[in-house]
Amino acid sequence: MSETYATRDGEAGEAGKGAAESAPGSTPADVPGDVPPGPLPEPVSEARPEALSEKQSETPPETPPETPTEATTATPGGAGERAGARRRRLPRPAALAVPAGYLLASLLLYAGLWADLDRGYLVDSGRDQNQWEWFFAVTAHHVLSGESPLFTTLQNYPLGANLMANTAMFGVSVPLAPLTAVLGPTVTWAVVLTGGLAATATAWYWLIRRHLTGNRTAAVVGGAVAAFAPPMIAHANAHANLVVLFVLPLVIDRMLKLCTGRRVLHDGVVLALLMTWQIFLGEEALLLAVTGMVVFAAGYACARPSAARAVAGPLARGLLTGAGVCLALVAFPLYWQFYGEQSYAAINHGPTGNPLLALVEFSERSLAGDPATADRLSLNPTEQNAFYGWPLAVLFLVVTVTLWRRPVVKALAATVLVAAALSLGSDISLAGTEGAATVPGPWRLLDGLPLFESVIESRYAMVCAPPLGMLLALGWTAVSDAAAAARSALSAPDDRARRDRAVLIRVAGALALCAALLPVAPTPLETTERPAVPTVVASGAWRSYVKPGESLVPVPLPSPGEASALRWQIEADFAFPLPAGYFMGPAGPRIPGQGSPPGYYGAVPRPTDEMLWDVRWSGRVPAIGPEERRAAREDLAFWRAGALVLQRQPNDTALRATLDRLLDEPGRPVGDAWVWDVP
Repeated sequence: MSETYATRDGEAGEAGKGAAESAPGSTPADVPGDVPPGPLPEPVSEARPEALSEKQSETPPETPPETPTEATTATPGGAGERAGARRRRLPRPAALAVPAGYLLASLLLYAGLWADLDRGYLVDSGRDQNQWEWFFAVTAHHVLSGESPLFTTLQNYPLGANLMANTAMFGVSVPLAPLTAVLGPTVTWAVVLTGGLAATATAWYWLIRRHLTGNRTAAVVGGAVAAFAPPMIAHANAHANLVVLFVLPLVIDRMLKLCTGRRVLHDGVVLALLMTWQIFLGEEALLLAVTGMVVFAAGYACARPSAARAVAGPLARGLLTGAGVCLALVAFPLYWQFYGEQSYAAINHGPTGNPLLALVEFSERSLAGDPATADRLSLNPTEQNAFYGWPLAVLFLVVTVTLWRRPVVKALAATVLVAAALSLGSDISLAGTEGAATVPGPWRLLDGLPLFESVIESRYAMVCAPPLGMLLALGWTAVSDAAAAARSALSAPDDRARRDRAVLIRVAGALALCAALLPVAPTPLETTERPAVPTVVASGAWRSYVKPGESLVPVPLPSPGEASALRWQIEADFAFPLPAGYFMGPAGPRIPGQGSPPGYYGAVPRPTDEMLWDVRWSGRVPAIGPEERRAAREDLAFWRAGALVLQRQPNDTALRATLDRLLDEPGRPVGDAWVWDVP
């Protein structure tokens, strides 16, 4: 991900020479008082690529001279030496300020959610907050009960749900199980989203500062863009697996270490552990990231083929080591995901590419955003996967053209452009309007391939965010270098003129950054109050109707269209199962001798389930005859229903009348709900 490697042949020598003369961040003076990160490992031999960062000519800071007190009192292994070591291990306030700033930004973004952890609900999450809280809660329930978290029958009863084939995020839901058990899944949801954004920004900042530039301000900007870009904020409403991405910069860093060839086995094993963790955080995010890494590597190899050839050997050995260890660790979970009970093949989302205009417009939750425009150019508020705004697009072009001579800039720009092109889908249109003219898109090359067949292609615009952040970091570093050069230039008549010129350069660069980033800066995410759990559930009165082994049937049944009943089960500490639900499962039973059935959101509908949802949306009571009553008896027997519960909701009068006729028995009011006891 960085211009880290230079060979000792003529091409590399010229590259290193040019970098020593003009590379942004090439001297400790680029940020007054800012000490660059320490040196990277030396090459193992003259034949190996020299491990140099984008700050190639930057020499490691000299060890500060000892104070007289330290020099005279510290003895090997003595108290003075130990105190000095402790001081060196303590992070400086400036280093702590960066993650603290990112955390503050995340807290402001989720202020509404934190203000009411009991009833607060992210408006744009749709039904997803209910689903994610259920995933956190059911994982804690299974783990703390000593059961496998990979499968459950608490949803989609009695068939169950394959949780490894869903976004249960075991990488955080398992470690945070005690927190979920003590404080509840909404607290875990808030912690994961808030901490995930802040940790992701911090990880990108760390990677940029370690491998790209020693300029702290530039790295802060780069980390912020990588984590808080408009598509990331859109998913921050509902998709924790696309927000908690802090492992990916660590993966990239470990790959760069592999290129030095010094500790291939060690770094390969560490890479395997990181990849395993990311698989349990989100496989889709890993697929998107790997695609971006491949594009970057190809672009960098084209720009510096000799450097690519030099690192190919150790990198390949490390990747093979990492792949072997990782596969050993995830073999059974992946087997269960693809071949276990209630597994499925791919989910076909249909055409989901971004319109061209979505790349340069503003998202609904940006300062300059227009909800109507963003809604017209996206699938829904959580899938506003581009919306970088035209000022940022212009600045991207300016930085790329200005710094084009640098191989890392070419590779980063290629990553942005290829990811953006893939996000446009198989058929590219200007505004995405139905019937509009289209041209074939590059996504056709990947569409239908294994793994890619379930991807929502518009999400590839998310891959643009980290390289965009890195390019802006390099751009600001170049501005800082230019200001430093102007400050020390001998051509200016006096010191004041040199100072004024340096200030002017910095102000112009800051204004350009502000003009590009302020319009896409996120606004706090809107929250509302979720419906209360019915008193028949909250009070435990349901136990009078539902016996062990029976299910409680919400009316209508939980589905991707309405999943608030998942909260009922959490409130009852999973004491009863639910039929249907909001999850990903097979679209039908597995047929012997054939492959897995395709994927489907929610349970395969049954006749009574479909009838109740029709009444819920239309408000009309259907004709009820012997056929409908027979189907209802069969469905209730399949669900092993103990009782049906109807909470107050739109069209509840029609739902109540439908059930009265369907069951030939009137419902009984219990608190704020109606209950039908199933004999």
